Amino acid sequence: MAETYRAYRAACPNCGAPVEFRSAASASAVCGHCRSTLVREGEALRRIGESAELFDDHSPLQLGVTGRWQGAAFTLVGRLQYAYADGRWTEWHALFDAGGAGDPGEGASAGRSAWLSEDNGAYVLALDRPLADRVPQAGTLFPGQKALIDGRAWEVASVVQAHVHAAEGELPRPPQRTGPDHAWVIADLRNAQDEVGTLDYVEPARPQWSVGRAVRLAELQLAGLRGLGSEKTLAGRSIECPSCGASLEIRLDSTRSVTCGQCRAVVDVSQGVGADLAHFAQNAVTEPQIPLGTVGTLALGAPQPLPWQVVGYLERCDLPAPGSDDEQTFWREYLLYHPTEGFVFLVDTEEGWSWVRPLTGVPVVQGDRATWAGARHAQRWHYRARTVHVIGEFYWRLRRDEPVEVTDYEGEGPNRRRRLSREQTAGPGGGEITWSAGETLEARAVAQAFGLDAQAGAALARDAAPVAGGGIGTVGVIILVLLVLAVLLLMTRCSDDGCTEVRQTFGETSAELQQCLARQRTSSSSSGGSYGGSSWGGGSSGGGGGGHK
Repeated sequence: MAETYRAYRAACPNCGAPVEFRSAASASAVCGHCRSTLVREGEALRRIGESAELFDDHSPLQLGVTGRWQGAAFTLVGRLQYAYADGRWTEWHALFDAGGAGDPGEGASAGRSAWLSEDNGAYVLALDRPLADRVPQAGTLFPGQKALIDGRAWEVASVVQAHVHAAEGELPRPPQRTGPDHAWVIADLRNAQDEVGTLDYVEPARPQWSVGRAVRLAELQLAGLRGLGSEKTLAGRSIECPSCGASLEIRLDSTRSVTCGQCRAVVDVSQGVGADLAHFAQNAVTEPQIPLGTVGTLALGAPQPLPWQVVGYLERCDLPAPGSDDEQTFWREYLLYHPTEGFVFLVDTEEGWSWVRPLTGVPVVQGDRATWAGARHAQRWHYRARTVHVIGEFYWRLRRDEPVEVTDYEGEGPNRRRRLSREQTAGPGGGEITWSAGETLEARAVAQAFGLDAQAGAALARDAAPVAGGGIGTVGVIILVLLVLAVLLLMTRCSDDGCTEVRQTFGETSAELQQCLARQRTSSSSSGGSYGGSSWGGGSSGGGGGGHK
């Protein structure tokens, strides 16, 4: 590790344990022994409170991890854990060492602080920046709003009420008091330069501003990670399904919702495992063609092919517009995970396969065209959708029956394989806007990557040309029948919710219920299949893009 500033050490005034400051600029620390929150005043420490107990996020990151960014060495010296309506997130205080310069934005200096945090299943490295101009007041912000901040154009992605849950280690300023009674507004913004900005209204009259970029853990040259690549389980804790009592096994540090393997209930763990576990039941589900836990080697936007594991599966449908004659559409999405690359969606629609992953920035939209990474995309569909069934673990909080507004784009000219998708939820604070980007895939590449046998591989080939000549054979007939039955099952799930009251009043076999279901079938509409980045309400990781202090 590069040379650092002189460390300052003093005894905790509460318990006497040593507390160390690596930076002369750090104003606060949390005693690792008694969890007292300490403020540095000259050469003395003053106790101002006590931090709550940290929840175990099972992250590969921990205090003392070192790394490099654009030639500058840094060390993770502290962290803040935040809570909001849809869950919790962690931000790590990274302190740059002396003897180097490197910055995700405008040039870092020795001893400067940065924040490494999670954003939609990936990571963002952000730095504080001064605000020369006035910014919108907290109460005026809403998702989708355009704003000019620091001389550049931004779009608001989310607005949440958050509070500090706990703190640890060395921090550049004293943390706020913990608990929901001390919440404030935090807004995440995106721009066309693939950056994420954060307005932190902890002091409403003087909001703090930070700007960051997405980073891959592999490119940060991290050393001292905790258990990277190993299966992460909640060791020493027995978590029972609140519906049936079966054991729930959570493998990922970022999981916010998990389905019970026995009763298929969807369990919300976004408020921490020690909290009351909210849940809701699901109907029977068709098993995914690519089983959970399967590992497939694909590039999917990474510099080289990597092993991706299926950790979640979703079945989705569009919601018919009243009076439309369009056909309703159904599709499937697989949530894939890699320890250092984060999450990717593998999308299976009637038109074939594709992959997408959430963006840090936001494309430039003009009319029905969207430009991203130098490629123009044409709008193909705009529709409302919802998720009808899930299996596995998900990094966002799932809400039952909440619709999402989706706009899908397709690349033009030589970029026809490219895909863009915009999804907006309607949750707390006006919901959240998430953009995803990716490309199409051939079915045979998917089958080969996940090592599927011939029959399973054939079932994936929705992008293959129709078979000509003397028929499709016995196996083909079986596969076709199974697909038709699966679609019919999905249609029932998507369509019959509007008849719940009729069913409860007149019964399952009543003529009134059959008439209601028939009316829904005749009014079905289609807007095509989603290009991914799915959500069942709250469709992103929560916590935003870093720099929340």
